[in-house]
Amino acid sequence: MHKKTIRDIPLKGMRALVRVDFNVPMDDAGQITDENRIQGALPTIQYLIEHEAKVILMSHMGRPKGAVNPKYSLAPVAQRLSHLLGQKVRMAKDVIGPDADAAVAELKDGGVVLLENLRYHAEEEKNNADFARKLASYGDVYVNDAFGTAHRAHASTEGVAHYLPAVSGFLIEKELQFLGQAVENPERPFVAVLGGAKVSDKLGVIKNLLDKVDTLIIGGGMAYTFVKAQGGEIGKSLLEEDKLDYAREMLEKARAKGVKLLLPEDTLAADSFSNDASSKVVLSGEIPEGWLGLDIGPKAQKAFSDAIKSARTVVWNGPMGVFELSNFASGTRAVAQAMADSDAVTIVGGGDSAAAVAQLGFAGKISHISTGGGASLEFLEGLELPGVAALNDK
Repeated sequence: MHKKTIRDIPLKGMRALVRVDFNVPMDDAGQITDENRIQGALPTIQYLIEHEAKVILMSHMGRPKGAVNPKYSLAPVAQRLSHLLGQKVRMAKDVIGPDADAAVAELKDGGVVLLENLRYHAEEEKNNADFARKLASYGDVYVNDAFGTAHRAHASTEGVAHYLPAVSGFLIEKELQFLGQAVENPERPFVAVLGGAKVSDKLGVIKNLLDKVDTLIIGGGMAYTFVKAQGGEIGKSLLEEDKLDYAREMLEKARAKGVKLLLPEDTLAADSFSNDASSKVVLSGEIPEGWLGLDIGPKAQKAFSDAIKSARTVVWNGPMGVFELSNFASGTRAVAQAMADSDAVTIVGGGDSAAAVAQLGFAGKISHISTGGGASLEFLEGLELPGVAALNDK
């Protein structure tokens, strides 16, 4: 897993073609509403500037579906980045067109150019070789620092690495360090907490983690398929009928391996899917007909928190309940709190859990918050990420 980084190569005077993730949310006026991803890329960009590389940044934004659409322009990002770096970032008006050609040709050492949205070209997601070759012609070295798209084999994440020496930036280095350590050589006890709505999204993750962890905690909507598999009554809670056998198989696998598999003992059930619903705490296997589980109950919160507190490594992916309804957010909040209070290596795997931790103000107390929801899941599943595999080994 040891990949070369920007520290391992000469940079002065070199053109560094850098894949970043600037896919930031914007309001209708074109104002950036959350610049976390831009902030995340700054250490790598600043390092390249300080070492006098010529910096060519590329990113996607939204889903323009392979056509030019000003709504998805990266221009506001170039503006914000200029401000953050304290130097002008030139915005190319195209991706591989005459303006990009000129901008790259005129770059001085320590200068920065941002190419327009990669997804204005359908060739990007198709990983088209000619498109990748043309992008690669702008650089002497390729740097990938976009972990959020590392699980996709696109022209800018995998294709260009066939034509240039390829290394990681600091963001991907940190992801590989934390996630890699957790999966390959964790400090024990190693506890994984999985939530979210569907078992089917986490099939591979559950299976892979059962080979690695000491305790596997399952909450969120996906827990009810497991409760039902054990013969419980779950009312009209989320259920994936076609995954009941899989759930039984995983419960059996945990038993055989001596892994503790914790399901929520109790549930906060509601009579409808709404914040104003009538709700009551019931045992998870005794949810009344017509009611549905929307959060883990107080006993489950305590059991899950205790397991987290006893751990030396914790990985968390997916909320414990319907976090977006405030009355059903306390299970997720309890897990976030337990992780924040823990001395263990705590890793939050992107997506909803990362948003929850940030919203609750715990981000500073977590060892590592992954920048890629889908990528971190595939990593925990034991799959090889094309954008990482393409980088040169040390």
